Amino acid sequence: MKTTENTIPSIATHPGEILLDELNAASISQVDFAGKIGYNRSQLNEIIKGKRAINAELAVLLEETLDIDAAYWLNAQSNYDIDRVRISEKAQKRLEAIKIWEFIEPNIAVKFFKKQGLIKGDPVLDIPVLKDVYGVKNIEGLAKISAEPVFARFKKSTALQLDTINLIAWVKLVHYRAKKEVVRDFNHENKAELLNKLRAILTNNVNTKERVKQTLADYGIKMIYQDKGEKTPVDGVSFWSAGKPAIGMTLRHKRLDNFSFTLFHELGHVFEHLVNSNDAEFLDIINNYEVSQEEKEANAFAQNQLIEAANWQSFYAKEDFTDTAIKAFAEANTIHPSIVLGRIRYETNNYKLSTTIENQIN
Repeated sequence: MKTTENTIPSIATHPGEILLDELNAASISQVDFAGKIGYNRSQLNEIIKGKRAINAELAVLLEETLDIDAAYWLNAQSNYDIDRVRISEKAQKRLEAIKIWEFIEPNIAVKFFKKQGLIKGDPVLDIPVLKDVYGVKNIEGLAKISAEPVFARFKKSTALQLDTINLIAWVKLVHYRAKKEVVRDFNHENKAELLNKLRAILTNNVNTKERVKQTLADYGIKMIYQDKGEKTPVDGVSFWSAGKPAIGMTLRHKRLDNFSFTLFHELGHVFEHLVNSNDAEFLDIINNYEVSQEEKEANAFAQNQLIEAANWQSFYAKEDFTDTAIKAFAEANTIHPSIVLGRIRYETNNYKLSTTIENQIN
């Protein structure tokens, strides 16, 4: 069986130490024992101190004088020699890992990954995990990640309280977890059927997150719910994962209206953008300083698929935003009233609108 990091001893025990213990236990002086086996005291002392190896001739002498098999002494010497080599390799491996860690630590979301339980603070164990999470073969590849198009545009922003390192870590962790998800085959022609089922789940709002995840999986879309790190104002991301569409969401607001809009926003990317590109990726940053055409289209998709445009315009024009009116409109359009309320607040920019409507994800 191959020796692992945890089975390598911290120190190597020379058989001379065992010999000293035997002599002390039998109350035999080193001078007397050296004379008995035909060695001078300095030779015996070198063996006891680990400066001289036990060979076959000495092993036979020890067998005769101490009644301990020669094979035992030779095995002890062999194990000592092997352990010394392994300890040396282990030390070298750790020194190399420490150097690598010092090089990459400024670009790694250490606190975030520790909180997620992915790394423990041991460079030898953590570096292979980080390579896997970031999807790089060698650690130098980490330096190139921030230049990827999905991240590069945010480096220029001064308007966002954004930690790019944490943002990259969040996205890469979503990718990493998505690789492990198993879902059915995806067929974009099932869009209408899927969206109808999702709207029903949102309206019912019972065990919502789990039911949404399972329904998406049934239609070939991976869903990852992943907590975010500090200064990472991200709601979601959409991308291809092993030939299947994948969505990552932070649930940072833990509100049904935000959850619903983000879900349908990312589905907008799936059905309107990902299906036309094998390498596209879309990152939904709050208060994005640079709204692309794709983001505008995904916003419109979410709004119109949650509430039909014509119905919304008719309702909004009346400017009756009482709870009674909201609930009636929601029931008529088979949608949860908190989703209607959320859109009213967004379009009126009045987030203090008084209401009794429940908005928690159940």
